[in-house]
Amino acid sequence: MRIAVRKEGGPGERRVAIVPESVKRLTAKKIDVSVEAGAGAAAFASDDEYRAAGARVDASTEALLADADAVIQIRPPSVAEVAQLKEGSALVSLLFPLVDQDVVRALAARKVTSFAVDMIPRTTVAQMMDVLSSQATAAGYEAVLMAAAALPRFFPMLMTAAGTIAPARVLVLGAGVAGLQAIGTARRLGAVVEAFDVRKVVKEQVESLGAKFVEVDTEDAATAGGYAKELTQEAKNKQAEAIARHVAKADVVVCTALVPGRRAPVLVTEEMVKSMRAGSVIVDLAAEQQGNCALTKPGATVVEHGVTLIGATDLTSRMCAHASQMYSRNMEKLLFYVTKDGAWKLDFKDEIVAGSVITHEGQIVHTKVKEAAGGSGAAEKAGAA
Repeated sequence: MRIAVRKEGGPGERRVAIVPESVKRLTAKKIDVSVEAGAGAAAFASDDEYRAAGARVDASTEALLADADAVIQIRPPSVAEVAQLKEGSALVSLLFPLVDQDVVRALAARKVTSFAVDMIPRTTVAQMMDVLSSQATAAGYEAVLMAAAALPRFFPMLMTAAGTIAPARVLVLGAGVAGLQAIGTARRLGAVVEAFDVRKVVKEQVESLGAKFVEVDTEDAATAGGYAKELTQEAKNKQAEAIARHVAKADVVVCTALVPGRRAPVLVTEEMVKSMRAGSVIVDLAAEQQGNCALTKPGATVVEHGVTLIGATDLTSRMCAHASQMYSRNMEKLLFYVTKDGAWKLDFKDEIVAGSVITHEGQIVHTKVKEAAGGSGAAEKAGAA
């Protein structure tokens, strides 16, 4: 089997899907690696390092894809990029298939076996393949560094000749992997941290990091997969009241709340932004899914009502070296799990395979994605995609 590593596109994208240190381990498992020239340059992995590790470096995308049995990348492909794939090959990447059915249909029409790494179940066995967690770690860390750089106040409490400086107050909305990393980073910088999450099970984790958990008397929104489900309007209203009180006291708000397959929930309204002190900062990690703050501008930093709102969509890429390393290790574990002696070993009764394979042999095979795409899952639905 030969896997191909594309040079990632997209504004600000600096990551690479496979780093040189992974190449030797892959080739030992009979998985040959081809890399597009310059694919790792932005993440400080040179073509010479790939060659030294045993990879082939191809000068063009066409040469790269010509004999590729599988393409490994990070960003979801466009329909045009799907058309470049060899018919019957495989694709392993973020896909968000519940949102982008056009790409799913195009993959089926191309008879591509596609793995949506964002759909890998969060189980003990799949922990080392969990791309969302590894990339969220980088995003949560970088979010707090950006907030500290933008805040015109100190994070830690300081005893100075001019008197005592009170520590910054940080509110983290969402205590998933990104949120917990943000909490830990803010605490290490000396801030007083509070955190809110609709899943009450995370209270112990929040408090173990030295933060205070903001409790609201509503139903628990935790699901079996560790994600959050949609709440009733009454519960949302109670939560909004609690969030408003804590936002008003915060110097920094870090937003990380996401609902899989849907627009990010709006947790911080314009009125809440108005209640914050001038010079305060909001970093919205949900910007790529339209944001948790009503005033977030995806991809931009703006000032509204005296508050700096950071809607950067390249937080993980700002930590490109370690983000790439973690993604690459995730890919190693996934490939070793679904191959044997350099050949595919797909058991659709296995929960990891069933949960992450979206299209196979011209069909949409993932049940939820098939329903979202409109029923049959046949390749014909893609037409001339």
